[in-house]
Amino acid sequence: MKFPSASEIRKIRKTLDITQTELAHESGISQSTIAKIERGRIAASYDTVVTLFETLERMHHDGRRDITASDVASKDVVTIQSTAKVHIATELMRTTGFSQLPVLAGDTPVGSVSERGIFDLLRKGKTMEELKDAIVSNIMDESFPVVTENTSITSVTTMMSDCNAVLVAKKGKIIGVITNADMLKLV
Repeated sequence: MKFPSASEIRKIRKTLDITQTELAHESGISQSTIAKIERGRIAASYDTVVTLFETLERMHHDGRRDITASDVASKDVVTIQSTAKVHIATELMRTTGFSQLPVLAGDTPVGSVSERGIFDLLRKGKTMEELKDAIVSNIMDESFPVVTENTSITSVTTMMSDCNAVLVAKKGKIIGVITNADMLKLV
Protein backbone atom coordinates (compact mmCIF):
# COMPACT_ATOMS: atom_id res chain seq x y z
CA MET A 1 0.00 0.00 0.00
CA LYS A 2 1.39 3.42 -1.00
CA PHE A 3 0.81 6.29 1.42
CA PRO A 4 0.69 10.04 0.80
CA SER A 5 3.42 12.12 2.42
CA ALA A 6 3.29 12.72 6.16
CA SER A 7 2.30 16.33 5.42
CA GLU A 8 -1.09 15.02 4.23
CA ILE A 9 -2.02 13.55 7.64
CA ARG A 10 -3.62 16.77 8.89
CA LYS A 11 -5.58 17.32 5.67
CA ILE A 12 -6.94 13.78 5.66
CA ARG A 13 -7.73 13.92 9.39
CA LYS A 14 -9.58 17.22 8.94
CA THR A 15 -11.41 15.89 5.88
CA LEU A 16 -12.65 12.97 7.96
CA ASP A 17 -13.60 15.35 10.80
CA ILE A 18 -11.36 13.50 13.27
CA THR A 19 -9.63 15.30 16.13
CA GLN A 20 -5.99 14.70 17.02
CA THR A 21 -7.19 13.21 20.30
CA GLU A 22 -9.48 10.72 18.51
CA LEU A 23 -6.68 9.75 16.12
CA ALA A 24 -4.29 9.34 19.07
CA HIS A 25 -6.79 7.11 20.91
CA GLU A 26 -7.37 4.91 17.84
CA SER A 27 -3.73 4.71 16.70
CA GLY A 28 -1.92 4.46 20.02
CA ILE A 29 0.31 7.39 19.04
CA SER A 30 0.27 10.35 21.42
CA GLN A 31 -1.68 13.46 20.51
CA SER A 32 1.42 15.62 21.00
CA THR A 33 3.38 13.46 18.54
CA ILE A 34 0.57 13.76 15.98
CA ALA A 35 0.53 17.55 16.46
CA LYS A 36 4.30 17.75 15.91
CA ILE A 37 4.11 15.56 12.78
CA GLU A 38 1.28 17.68 11.35
CA ARG A 39 3.21 20.90 11.96
CA GLY A 40 6.38 19.41 10.46
CA ARG A 41 8.30 19.83 13.72
CA ILE A 42 9.42 16.21 13.74
CA ALA A 43 10.02 13.66 11.02
CA ALA A 44 7.94 10.62 11.87
CA SER A 45 9.31 7.14 11.45
CA TYR A 46 7.99 5.02 8.61
CA ASP A 47 6.17 2.77 11.10
CA THR A 48 4.46 5.76 12.73
CA VAL A 49 3.32 7.17 9.37
CA VAL A 50 2.03 3.73 8.30
CA THR A 51 0.14 3.38 11.59
CA LEU A 52 -1.45 6.83 11.24
CA PHE A 53 -2.55 6.30 7.64
CA GLU A 54 -3.89 2.82 8.36
CA THR A 55 -5.80 4.19 11.34
CA LEU A 56 -7.23 7.04 9.26
CA GLU A 57 -8.25 4.56 6.56
CA ARG A 58 -9.92 2.29 9.11
CA MET A 59 -11.71 5.21 10.77
CA HIS A 60 -12.93 6.35 7.35
CA HIS A 61 -14.27 2.89 6.54
CA ASP A 62 -15.90 2.66 9.97
CA GLY A 63 -18.31 5.28 8.69
CA ARG A 64 -17.24 8.42 10.49
CA ARG A 65 -18.52 10.67 7.71
CA ASP A 66 -18.55 10.76 3.94
CA ILE A 67 -15.98 12.95 2.29
CA THR A 68 -17.64 15.76 0.35
CA ALA A 69 -16.72 17.76 -2.73
CA SER A 70 -15.79 20.74 -0.59
CA ASP A 71 -13.32 18.59 1.40
CA VAL A 72 -11.36 17.64 -1.71
CA ALA A 73 -11.69 20.72 -3.93
CA SER A 74 -8.82 23.09 -4.59
CA LYS A 75 -10.07 26.45 -3.38
CA ASP A 76 -7.93 28.63 -5.65
CA VAL A 77 -9.99 28.42 -8.83
CA VAL A 78 -8.35 30.02 -11.85
CA THR A 79 -10.94 30.96 -14.48
CA ILE A 80 -11.12 32.89 -17.74
CA GLN A 81 -13.97 35.02 -19.02
CA SER A 82 -15.69 33.90 -22.22
CA THR A 83 -14.95 37.27 -23.84
CA ALA A 84 -11.17 37.03 -23.34
CA LYS A 85 -8.81 36.25 -26.19
CA VAL A 86 -7.28 32.79 -26.46
CA HIS A 87 -3.72 34.10 -25.99
CA ILE A 88 -4.78 35.36 -22.54
CA ALA A 89 -6.07 31.88 -21.68
CA THR A 90 -2.89 30.18 -22.90
CA GLU A 91 -0.73 32.62 -20.95
CA LEU A 92 -2.81 31.99 -17.84
CA MET A 93 -2.44 28.22 -18.27
CA ARG A 94 1.30 28.59 -18.81
CA THR A 95 1.89 30.80 -15.76
CA THR A 96 -0.35 28.84 -13.37
CA GLY A 97 0.61 25.38 -14.57
CA PHE A 98 -3.01 24.36 -15.19
CA SER A 99 -3.79 22.54 -18.42
CA GLN A 100 -7.47 23.48 -18.38
CA LEU A 101 -9.59 26.39 -17.20
CA PRO A 102 -13.27 26.88 -16.50
CA VAL A 103 -14.77 29.57 -18.76
CA LEU A 104 -17.19 31.98 -17.11
CA ALA A 105 -19.65 34.59 -18.33
CA GLY A 106 -19.64 36.83 -15.28
CA ASP A 107 -19.92 34.31 -12.43
CA THR A 108 -21.69 31.62 -14.48
CA PRO A 109 -19.75 28.63 -15.89
CA VAL A 110 -20.35 28.42 -19.64
CA GLY A 111 -17.52 26.25 -20.92
CA SER A 112 -13.94 25.12 -20.55
CA VAL A 113 -10.71 25.66 -22.43
CA SER A 114 -7.75 23.31 -22.37
CA GLU A 115 -4.31 22.83 -23.85
CA ARG A 116 -5.58 19.63 -25.48
CA GLY A 117 -8.52 21.46 -27.09
CA ILE A 118 -6.22 24.15 -28.47
CA PHE A 119 -3.78 21.53 -29.82
CA ASP A 120 -6.70 19.71 -31.46
CA LEU A 121 -7.65 22.92 -33.28
CA LEU A 122 -4.05 23.31 -34.46
CA ARG A 123 -4.04 19.72 -35.73
CA LYS A 124 -7.27 20.44 -37.61
CA GLY A 125 -5.62 23.25 -39.55
CA LYS A 126 -6.07 26.41 -37.47
CA THR A 127 -2.96 28.57 -37.31
CA MET A 128 -1.41 30.07 -34.19
CA GLU A 129 -2.21 33.54 -35.54
CA GLU A 130 -5.89 32.64 -35.98
CA LEU A 131 -6.13 31.13 -32.52
CA LYS A 132 -4.25 33.71 -30.48
CA ASP A 133 -6.69 36.51 -31.35
CA ALA A 134 -9.80 34.30 -31.27
CA ILE A 135 -12.33 34.82 -28.52
CA VAL A 136 -12.43 32.02 -25.91
CA SER A 137 -16.19 31.51 -26.35
CA ASN A 138 -15.59 30.61 -30.02
CA ILE A 139 -13.21 27.75 -29.24
CA MET A 140 -14.32 26.55 -25.80
CA ASP A 141 -15.50 23.04 -24.99
CA GLU A 142 -18.39 21.98 -22.77
CA SER A 143 -18.55 23.38 -19.24
CA PHE A 144 -17.36 21.25 -16.35
CA PRO A 145 -20.22 19.85 -14.26
CA VAL A 146 -21.10 21.84 -11.14
CA VAL A 147 -21.90 20.15 -7.83
CA THR A 148 -22.79 21.57 -4.44
CA GLU A 149 -20.23 21.64 -1.66
CA ASN A 150 -21.98 18.76 0.12
CA THR A 151 -21.99 16.34 -2.82
CA SER A 152 -20.39 13.04 -1.81
CA ILE A 153 -16.98 12.28 -3.26
CA THR A 154 -18.42 9.00 -4.56
CA SER A 155 -20.76 10.98 -6.82
CA VAL A 156 -17.90 13.23 -7.94
CA THR A 157 -15.77 10.18 -8.78
CA THR A 158 -18.55 8.83 -10.99
CA MET A 159 -18.88 12.18 -12.80
CA MET A 160 -15.16 12.40 -13.40
CA SER A 161 -15.18 9.27 -15.52
CA ASP A 162 -16.72 11.49 -18.23
CA CYS A 163 -14.92 14.81 -17.63
CA ASN A 164 -11.57 16.22 -16.50
CA ALA A 165 -12.83 18.42 -13.69
CA VAL A 166 -15.85 19.23 -11.54
CA LEU A 167 -16.65 22.70 -10.21
CA VAL A 168 -17.88 23.04 -6.63
CA ALA A 169 -20.47 25.69 -5.76
CA LYS A 170 -21.89 27.14 -2.59
CA LYS A 171 -25.13 29.09 -2.95
CA GLY A 172 -24.56 29.27 -6.71
CA LYS A 173 -21.03 30.70 -6.45
CA ILE A 174 -18.02 28.65 -7.59
CA ILE A 175 -15.82 28.01 -4.54
CA GLY A 176 -13.57 25.22 -5.78
CA VAL A 177 -12.56 22.81 -8.48
CA ILE A 178 -11.77 19.11 -8.33
CA THR A 179 -9.36 17.68 -10.90
CA ASN A 180 -7.81 14.24 -11.31
CA ALA A 181 -4.81 15.49 -9.29
CA ASP A 182 -7.10 16.37 -6.36
CA MET A 183 -8.70 12.92 -6.49
CA LEU A 184 -5.31 11.19 -6.47
CA LYS A 185 -4.52 12.86 -3.13
CA LEU A 186 -7.16 10.58 -1.60
CA VAL A 187 -5.44 7.40 -2.72
